[in-house]
Amino acid sequence: MSTQSLLWHDPEWRKQSHDWIYEEADRHSIRITGKIEQPHVYAWSTVLQIPSSEGTLFFKATAAETVYEAALTQALVSWFPDCMPELIAVDPARGWMLMRDGGEQLRASIRPAQDITFWKPVIERYAEVQVGLAEHVTELLSLRLPDHRLSLLPRLYTQLLADEESMMIDQEKGLTSAEWEQLKDMASRFDQICMDLAAFGIPESLNHGDFHDGNVLIRDGRVTFFDWGDANVTHPFVSLRTFFVSIEISLQLEDYAFTPEMAELLDLYLQPWQKFAPRDDLLRAYQLSKPVASIVRALAWHTSISGMGEDLRKEYAWIVPELMREFLYHEKKLSD
Repeated sequence: MSTQSLLWHDPEWRKQSHDWIYEEADRHSIRITGKIEQPHVYAWSTVLQIPSSEGTLFFKATAAETVYEAALTQALVSWFPDCMPELIAVDPARGWMLMRDGGEQLRASIRPAQDITFWKPVIERYAEVQVGLAEHVTELLSLRLPDHRLSLLPRLYTQLLADEESMMIDQEKGLTSAEWEQLKDMASRFDQICMDLAAFGIPESLNHGDFHDGNVLIRDGRVTFFDWGDANVTHPFVSLRTFFVSIEISLQLEDYAFTPEMAELLDLYLQPWQKFAPRDDLLRAYQLSKPVASIVRALAWHTSISGMGEDLRKEYAWIVPELMREFLYHEKKLSD
């Protein structure tokens, strides 16, 4: 399926979304002052940019498998209005949101100078939000978010490996037969990792799912966490996987690098969690969370890829086996 055949390019869909934008803007006494543009189009979502009498507005629509993002964002705004998108209107059934401009991506501050100190207040606030959201797990699950809690992951791991097609066995970029057999043999090992991680007593919470410097906005010192379409309920430390990959990219580091600056950011993240466990236990839990994070990410990608047309599936299919290899790497590090 080419991008040209995506729903977001359908004239009838465009008409409906534009009509809704105009209706909601008018309802809030906002005047649209120019042409609605469509700067981002992906299989899983699209973003429209709207010039208005109150500055640039943004509209987002998500694919069916992540339609919960609109209702989730609405709930997050009710709990943490200081650091979530400023919503104007939401249609949870269609997965539509109309929101105000949240500012500049954190990436614009970090990457030109390769200076990750800008992450400090952001990672502290993110941890505080996760700690707070641990009290709202029941409500989060009621929004039909993926349930990747530690008690369920071993079964999901087995189901994932049973989908031979998605493992691309002995294909280019796929798993080798030996890797696939090794992963199947490690089902009980993964179960043990999940139990060991749960034993630290750190409450499960919301995982952003794609927590990188492009999904944080900064405006006049205000931090906005947005793009919650990959969110799930799981162990909170799973969020650190993409966070640190983002830093590797920003600093042009080797895979799995860990610099003193990254260690400092980890300490800042862990501070709010010390109400549940001592720092040394939290550091051990973080190490155990690494292979878990690879599997949670693989499950999310597997869901996204399964909903794609054949051409797009071919473009993204390699990601799932790559994440399974990442799991093998982190599990070996635990055993070393």
